[in-house]
Amino acid sequence: MAEGSSIISVDNEDTQKDKYLTFHLAGEDYGIEICYVIEIIGIQNITDVPDMPAFIRGVINLRGKVIPVMDVRARFSLPDRDYDDRTCIIVVNIDGTEVGLVVDEVSEVADIPEANVEPPPRTGKGTGGQYIQGMGKIGKEVKILLDIHKLLFSEEMMALVATQEEQ
Repeated sequence: MAEGSSIISVDNEDTQKDKYLTFHLAGEDYGIEICYVIEIIGIQNITDVPDMPAFIRGVINLRGKVIPVMDVRARFSLPDRDYDDRTCIIVVNIDGTEVGLVVDEVSEVADIPEANVEPPPRTGKGTGGQYIQGMGKIGKEVKILLDIHKLLFSEEMMALVATQEEQ
């Protein structure tokens, strides 16, 4: 009986392996591992928090839980754009920390096997490159796969998490 249980849990883990939630940002396609995604919500009122990095838009109240919201465009130093009806907040959970990621538009859940992921290009320019986990190939398309840990756990984000835990 216990043996069957362990097989089921392994199968559950395998259902998320090589799956990425893909989204658009400034005309490019990005992806994050689906295992970190809790939910996708439409854009909503974001409460400004003083003295935060420019890419932190503030916090939202999500069913009684206050979570910080990062604008991924601002994180990558891309030009601002007005939020519209396609703008979404992807709520992710990393090691017990929930953060909302504002993106231009969510696309789909894509299956990108490890064999189709190449290392990121080594350009040395721009700040966005440090957050890239790899380049995922789907047919003739390329998705920029983000390392969610590096995206979220910078010095600025750690300061924000500490602020949230004090409240």
